[in-house]
Formats: sequence, C-alpha cells, structure tokens
Amino acid sequence: MSKRAKRPGWTATTAPRSSPTSCSGRWWPRCARPARAAPAPSWGRIAGERDRIEGWLKQGLTLVKVHVLLERHGVVVPYRTLHRFAVAELGFGRRRATVPVVDGDPGVEVQVDFGRLGLIPDPARGTRRVTHALIFTAVYSRHLFVFPTHRQTQDEVIAGFDAAWAFFGGVFAVAIPDNLAPVVDRADALYPRFNDAFREYAQDRGFAIDPTRVRHPQDKPRVERAVQYVRGNFFAGEDFLDLADCRARAAHWCTHVAGTRVHGRTRARPGEVFAAEEAPLLGPAPSALFAIPQFTRPKVARDRHVEVARGLYSVPGELIGQRITARADATTVKLYHRGQLLKVHSRQERGRRRTDPADLPDEVSAYALRDL
Repeated sequence: MSKRAKRPGWTATTAPRSSPTSCSGRWWPRCARPARAAPAPSWGRIAGERDRIEGWLKQGLTLVKVHVLLERHGVVVPYRTLHRFAVAELGFGRRRATVPVVDGDPGVEVQVDFGRLGLIPDPARGTRRVTHALIFTAVYSRHLFVFPTHRQTQDEVIAGFDAAWAFFGGVFAVAIPDNLAPVVDRADALYPRFNDAFREYAQDRGFAIDPTRVRHPQDKPRVERAVQYVRGNFFAGEDFLDLADCRARAAHWCTHVAGTRVHGRTRARPGEVFAAEEAPLLGPAPSALFAIPQFTRPKVARDRHVEVARGLYSVPGELIGQRITARADATTVKLYHRGQLLKVHSRQERGRRRTDPADLPDEVSAYALRDL
C-alpha cells in the first residue's frame, strides 16, 4: 500500500480531484465527514444557570466577567462553550434592529456634539495641545460646520454657536446638543435644568434647546456619524500651525469638501440642499456679540450685603443667612430670591460697595450712612 493510502482520511482510489462531493478522491468527501458531536456535559451545566447569565448580561457585564462569576459559583466550563451558549440561546452579540428617524422639516433642527480630534501646536505654550471639535450638523441637509477648540468651557461653546450661525447665515429653530456641562446643569429625560447663562443666550439668539438623553447617542445620530467623518477626512494627516489656522481650514473644508460631497444616505450634495431649501428658512443671524453673564449663589451677610464679583451690594428684606441668586454682567448686578427680582445695582469695581439706604432698616441707616 502506498504512503498516500495510509494517511488518515485518504483513500487508495485514484478518482479525479474535481469531484469533492463523491466518497472518494484526494479531498475529504462531504458524505464521509463525521457527524457533529453531541453537546458537551458543560453545556448542560451552563443551561442550568441560564437565568443568572441572562441577568448579568442585562446589567451590562461582559461575557468574560460572566465567565469569572460562574467559576465563583462553582460552574467551571470552557469560555468557548459559554460563548456558543450565549450566542445560540441568549442572542449575545446580535445587533438590535434600528428604525430610521424622519429628518423633519428644513431649517428646523441642528444637532451638536463634541468630538476629539488630536494634537495641534500651541505657540503660546510651546507644546502640542489636545483639540476638540464642536460639530454642528443640519438634520435635513446634513450640512456641516466644525469649530475646533482647546477647551470645552461656556465661553468657547457660545463662541462656537455664534461662529456656526455666521457660517450658516442664520439661526436654526431647535438645537439638539449632548448634555454638555456648559449647556445642561442637571440632565433629565423630561425636565432637564439648563445653565442660566446659556438659557439666556438661547433666548437672545431665538432658538430652543432640546438636549438628548444621557448615554443615548441614537438621539442625535446625524452628528454622531459626522464625528468620525470629520476626524478621518479633515484632521487626520494634516499639519496645522495653531488653533486659528485649524479653524480657518475647518471652515474652508466644510464649504468646499464636506458641503460638495455626495452624501451616502441622501445621495445629494449637502451644501446645495442647504442653500436651496434650508437657508431661506433660518432665523436672522446675530449682528452683535453676546455679553455672557455670570450667575452665582452668594449668602446674605449680617450687614445685609452680598459679595458678587469682588464687590458688595445691599439686599432688601430680612434675608440674612440665606442664599440668593446673583446675575452680573458688564454694567448691572441683579439679585433674585426664589425667582423674584429683589434689586438691580450698577456694577461696581472690585472692593467697592453699593448700598441703597432703602435696603436698610430706619434705626440703623443713620449709623451706616454718615453725612454732614
């Protein structure tokens, strides 16, 4: 017998190699393959822990952690067997079905999100700094605007919004941001608490805020998809001089690259759709800078004054020891208590005091306010 015939799985016949379905030939014939083995005993032990495994997976645990927890409970099985059981019996790893959301009317919604880009030079520090992008995506046309920034502060967010309104040539009726700290103080699915300064900014510019739910990126899918596109098509492989250069090139890229491409979903050029159907419906673009107010919660001292921006201001009424809300801008300081306006003072320099005699009791005003 030849050496070939002695090898396992080979036959001594000389049938042609082009007939793999026959029971002879050089290749292992399909009809001669061994039957699938019966489930291992470990499969039954895993099936006995089905409810416990399903509960762990619903809690967000990884399958590796589930394997560790099973061993702690005395169920020692191979990980591959656990993985096959989770896939076959519990649907582990299968993607959920998604439902496409209608884009809505043109000129109404814009979705906003931050995305990390990378490092660019900072000549002032002499180092490279991490740069993020505040990305705006028009829901209807998919037109993009990118505002690179080093910080995610309230000043930078408001500056990015103003730059977006200037780029689009108008203001959208509704902005759908993530739960950014400069925008949302307390996230809630139904009753979120907005930042006082940003709420005042939205009222001044004429748009509504509709934040997404926490850890629900599917609430703003248009801009979520754009983050990867901006990072890969605009930022990757480029050399920027500084932040100003990055912002200028981002605006050019939004107009001449992202705006002129054929979008994969709409099969249209976003810039052309925006100019034809959305731009005429936007609100008027802002013509002046927004003076960002500062909101604080000072405590009324025993002398019936509060400290706001290093200045002292008198407070009417018997509110000693209580916290009130103070709003300070470049010219005025407004004091509120439980939503009611108490007093309006002119802004004072640091270390100065502003006292209204009407805010003090009659029996002490003669001592507190001396005259000739």
